[in-house]
Amino acid sequence: MSGEPQLAVVIPVRNEAQRLPLLLADLAQAPAGLVAERLVVDGGSDDGSGTVARLAGATVLQGPANRGRQLQLGVAASTAPWLLLLHGDARLSPHWAALVQRAMAQSPAAWYFDLAVAGGGWPLRLLELAVGLRCRLRRLPYGDQGLLLPRALLQRAGGIRPLPLMEDLDLVQRLRPLVPLRSLGQPLRVDGRRWRRHGTWLGVLRVAWRNGQLRRAWRRGVGPDQLAALYYGSSR
Repeated sequence: MSGEPQLAVVIPVRNEAQRLPLLLADLAQAPAGLVAERLVVDGGSDDGSGTVARLAGATVLQGPANRGRQLQLGVAASTAPWLLLLHGDARLSPHWAALVQRAMAQSPAAWYFDLAVAGGGWPLRLLELAVGLRCRLRRLPYGDQGLLLPRALLQRAGGIRPLPLMEDLDLVQRLRPLVPLRSLGQPLRVDGRRWRRHGTWLGVLRVAWRNGQLRRAWRRGVGPDQLAALYYGSSR
């Protein structure tokens, strides 16, 4: 990896102590020199997420419970020329590092993983197919699919705004006119607890409907703080 681009991985978390160690273990499997920095930005966890991250060798920063601001803090504290933004409940595929290295060697673009939701049942599989179709047709990956991009491109797009919700959609919408958004061709598995909270059928339908309503509200100009209150209030 000497002389090749290096990668900073930024992970905003809040109460992910059970799942975060698995993601950090996935990152530890990368070839020497690829991952220059692993930054976990803790948004006020009370379950020991920060301690878990430190024990795994990550750099831990403290921030508000605001994912956009947490991402801002992590990016600002990193120096590597490439960035990988991940949620704390994600799991990387066994071949993720080779895919990322290949993407970094290609022409400028922003890259995302295909969504995979942990859990059984065909409603979740339909959800994954729907997300894949949305990404192919509209180039709209969301934050739970990860985002790989050069630091210079993020700066060109205006950086990450400190939004408590829709920070991913806001960034992707600013990236789309600048470069292609491409799939890495491998899944990023996310925890399915929010989809299964009310049972497989009801959970999937309820979360999909709620998220669609929030995106429509965002497009109509509803403020991010109000959207966050609606989202996190309905998640309890």
